[in-house]
Amino acid sequence: MNNLPVIRSKWRTAILAVCFFFLYAPMLLLVVYSFNSSQLVAWESFSLRWYSVLFHDDAMISAVTLSLSIAAMSATAAAILGTIAAVVIVRFGRFKTSTGFAFMLTAPLVMPDVITGLSLLLLFVAMANTFGWPADRGMLTIWLSHVTFCTAYVAVVINSRLRELDRSIEEAAMDLGATPLKVFFVITVPMIAPAMLTGWLLAFTLSLDDLVISSFVTGPGATTLPMQIFASVRRGVNPEINALASLILFVVGLVGFIAWRLMAREEQQRVKNIRKVHAGE
Repeated sequence: MNNLPVIRSKWRTAILAVCFFFLYAPMLLLVVYSFNSSQLVAWESFSLRWYSVLFHDDAMISAVTLSLSIAAMSATAAAILGTIAAVVIVRFGRFKTSTGFAFMLTAPLVMPDVITGLSLLLLFVAMANTFGWPADRGMLTIWLSHVTFCTAYVAVVINSRLRELDRSIEEAAMDLGATPLKVFFVITVPMIAPAMLTGWLLAFTLSLDDLVISSFVTGPGATTLPMQIFASVRRGVNPEINALASLILFVVGLVGFIAWRLMAREEQQRVKNIRKVHAGE
C-alpha cells in the first residue's frame, strides 16, 4: 500500500511522456529535416540551403505576408466584436431574442468549414450581383470570412471570463458617480484583458491556419499560406516547407511564451490585490 502513490506517480509520468511524444515528436522531426541538405526524406548533411531557398521564393513570401496581415486584422476585429457580443449576452440579461442571439453567435463553432465556406461564397456572389460589392474576391472577402467564424471563438472565451468577474467593483465605481461606459473601459476591460488576449491569439491562429473557407472565398489574385503550402505538397515533398514551418513554430512558441508570462504576471497581481483587500477587512 505504501508503494501505491509511487506507482501512480510513475504511471502519470509515463502517460505524460507518451502524450508529449505524440504531440511534439513530429514537430521536432520537421525542424531537424529543415536543416537537411537533401531534398529526400533521408538525412544527408547539415545545411541552411532550404532557408535560403525560402527567403528567395517570392510566391511563398507573398503568401506569408498576406496570411499574417489577414490573421492580424481578423483577430483584431474578432476581439472587438466578440467582446461586444459577450457583454451583451452576460450583462444585458434576458431580452426577447437573447436565446436566438446566443445560438446564432455560437453556430459557427459547430458548422463544418465546407458549409461555412460555400455559404459565404454564395453570399459574396449574390452581393456582387445585387450591389456590385465586393467586385472581386480576394483579401477583403477572406478577411470578412475569417472575422465571421473567429468572432464566435473569441465571444466564448470572453463570455466565460465575464461570468467569473466580481461585479461589486463595478457597482462600487458606479455608486461613486462613474458612468457605465467609463466603468467598462476603466475597470471591466482591464479585468478581462487576459481573456481578450487569449481570444486574440486563438483567432489569429485559426485565421492563419484556415484552408477550406479561404479556398472558397478567395480569387486568383490572393493565395494564403495554407493554400500555397497545400499546392506545394500536392506536387511532392518540399523541404522548403520544413524551413517555413520551423520558423513559424519558433515565432509562435516565442509569442506564446511571452503571452503566458504576461497572463501569469497579471494573475499573480490579481491574487495579491485580492489578498490585500481581504487583509484590510
